[in-house]
Amino acid sequence: MTDKGPTLAQVGEFGVIDRITADRRQPAAVTLGPGDDAAVLHGATAVSTDMLVQDRHFRLDWSRPHQIGRKAIAQNAADIEAMGAVPTAFVVAFAAPPDTPAAAAQELSDGMWAEAQRCGGGIAGGDLVSAPLWVISVTALGDLDGRQPVRRDTAAPGQTVAVIGDLGTSAAGLALWHNKIDAHHELRDRHLVPRPPYGQGRVAALAGATAMTDVSDGLLADLGHIATASGVGFALSRQALRADHDALAAAAAAVGEDGWSWVLGGGEEHALAAVFDGPVPPGWRAIGETTDGPSGVLVDGRPWQASAGWQSY
Repeated sequence: MTDKGPTLAQVGEFGVIDRITADRRQPAAVTLGPGDDAAVLHGATAVSTDMLVQDRHFRLDWSRPHQIGRKAIAQNAADIEAMGAVPTAFVVAFAAPPDTPAAAAQELSDGMWAEAQRCGGGIAGGDLVSAPLWVISVTALGDLDGRQPVRRDTAAPGQTVAVIGDLGTSAAGLALWHNKIDAHHELRDRHLVPRPPYGQGRVAALAGATAMTDVSDGLLADLGHIATASGVGFALSRQALRADHDALAAAAAAVGEDGWSWVLGGGEEHALAAVFDGPVPPGWRAIGETTDGPSGVLVDGRPWQASAGWQSY
């Protein structure tokens, strides 16, 4: 057999992205290309896309179609928020087996519309195809309203990193589902349907955020993307995250896990994390500061030894 080189798993998600985007020339209409939470077209419209695959990103025996629809929109809207834009429209492609009840597709759509209206957008179009399992692909569009996008590569040393939204709730809920613990229902629900802090991306942009991302892969992983892109380090304080940890203490005890691994390494909450060169906006909480480097994230002055977040492969 001919050696075809390293696999996707060996290269890793971001290594693959680097390979397939290297040396590509964008047309003038693309003012910000791959490498951030969303692209920007004509300096005015933020665009992002994401997929959910059955049994990888959701389970039909855990989630109702309405919840899956809400999750599909929420995780895409959060990418638009992370650019400082306001979500306006979504285009959805849905693949499913031919014997899927039409009522399930209707319920999925109802969930999508409900979440889209929560963030101020609508479903503008899409596609339906046959497939052996459910696959949902969403493209989200957002309006920057004349502002510059808040990028990942513009943080600087000596600035404040802050978050808004809960941390660790989705990971806690996932552990409860996996361990078949029928308690802490709020956390179980938070795994099925995230709750991004809609409107706060715009708030951060207006407050002068120098960099921003949503917490999809995990707080440390996502701050690590900013650190790498900006060439800065992050120094975080667990004391500043104590409230997030304590809110998960009962669930952590129930499954025998350390709540810190959920707060620092859990993803899919779609909270927002941003860097500010000045006071943070009301409702945001400061959790650390940027440093001269090296690029990376330290927790209480040391590298975090447990999982830092989600890996696609």
